[in-house]
Amino acid sequence: MEKEQNAVMLKDEGSVGSVRIAETVVAHIASIAASEVEGVVLPGASVAKASKAVKIEVKNKTVKVDMIVSVKYGFNIPEVSGQLQTKVKSAVESMTGLTCAGVNVRFSSVIIK
Repeated sequence: MEKEQNAVMLKDEGSVGSVRIAETVVAHIASIAASEVEGVVLPGASVAKASKAVKIEVKNKTVKVDMIVSVKYGFNIPEVSGQLQTKVKSAVESMTGLTCAGVNVRFSSVIIK
């Protein structure tokens, strides 16, 4: 199998085989976790589109997540960002086995509904 661009080697077991995960999968995991936080609105109409607002950087099995989201009017931004960072970090680490070194959040707008 060819080496995929933007894929992270999770393990290489020699005779058993190797396991790789695409960075887009990590971005999807982060987007799904973010969508579960009350007060957070992801860009786009779907998680697939929202994951485009997530940038993943992986070095030595350590991942850094940068994401752009909106907040619903009336929610406390520091509180929401703390919940968001915790949720994304936990989801990425538990689902991939990678270490999440940080989750940087940029709120781009306030959504009034």
